Amino acid sequence: MFKINGMSEDKTPKEAANIGNVLLSAANSVWLVGCEESQAVTIELRNLGIEAFSCDTEPCSGGHPEWHFQMDVFEAIKLMKPKVGIFFPPCTFLTVSANRHLVNNPERWQKMVDALKFVHRLMNSEIEHIAIENPIGLISSYIRKPDQIVSPHYFGDKVKKQTCLWLKNLPKLKYVLNDNLFEKQTFVEPIYVIYNSKKSKSGKSKYSILGTKPTTGNNKENRKFRSKTFPGVARAIAEQWTVALGCR
Repeated sequence: MFKINGMSEDKTPKEAANIGNVLLSAANSVWLVGCEESQAVTIELRNLGIEAFSCDTEPCSGGHPEWHFQMDVFEAIKLMKPKVGIFFPPCTFLTVSANRHLVNNPERWQKMVDALKFVHRLMNSEIEHIAIENPIGLISSYIRKPDQIVSPHYFGDKVKKQTCLWLKNLPKLKYVLNDNLFEKQTFVEPIYVIYNSKKSKSGKSKYSILGTKPTTGNNKENRKFRSKTFPGVARAIAEQWTVALGCR
């Protein structure tokens, strides 16, 4: 039996061989990391010898402009014809918290629809292997449920941030809750900010350290901080999916 996300049915040996050839071809192909000015995933892929490029409408902040395409992501897809596409579409108009701005706000409705269309188009791009990352939000309600929900603290970063992954021909990311004979624990306890609250019996409540950066307003640096890909997640993406696709 040959199984991979998006190809769950049983395969004959011939079909499995054909799929194997498709996966192996990713080893010698371009990987595109779209909507990623930070280059976090791109750098991890490059460290493993993968020909990966970041793409964003903004200049890169990762220090490697030679690996960055500052252009529309769909133009980059057309230009590069990547075998693997990993995308981090802006979540400004896609989060649950953004719903509070929709009341009697037609302009905001249109931006939400445009953001959903953008994600839907990415999902249906002619790319063999696709991953799309976004917080829990409207994609799940209006397009489809995610294949996996993870958090940075699953992979060693002490931050709780529920993050959805929509996958095409890529496996779910693996994490380890406790050390065992074969694997080392990757899970860590997240750090919280404790504050006084009348709503809890203890008089205290907590929120993720991401909550120290407000979601409201037009602070560009806050938005970047809250949307950043944490090192452990970027490393897990690069290490696990390059192995899954026969790249090393």
